[in-house]
Amino acid sequence: MSETLKWTDERLSQLRTLWDEGLSISQIGEKMGVSRNAIAGKVHRMKLPKRSSPISKSAKSAGPVAEPEELPLRRSLRKIKWSRSKCAWPSGDPKTTEFSFCGEPILAGKPYCAEHCEMAYTTSRDGS
Repeated sequence: MSETLKWTDERLSQLRTLWDEGLSISQIGEKMGVSRNAIAGKVHRMKLPKRSSPISKSAKSAGPVAEPEELPLRRSLRKIKWSRSKCAWPSGDPKTTEFSFCGEPILAGKPYCAEHCEMAYTTSRDGS
């Protein structure tokens, strides 16, 4: 092991100081002339207090993420309200975000409202 890679008491103290200052593992490695993996391993073996991820910090500081005006289709379709007691007649193109179901109360034993039952269940009424 070269002289610069030995973990002397002085270098361990420097590592602890830089860690306490909040420098990232990469920054500490750069200042001490060793790889970030060497720093990560030593920090772990020294049992220094864990710090939260800088990625999660930036996400928290950004605040709540606003819903975009136009959701992707698959996410938009998740918001469709559906119930067995409501008419399941589709309305619109299911490949677009304007897709929905009728939603009117159903006829007993049928999946559709009265208007859509007439359209769905067609039979010859004049006997021909």
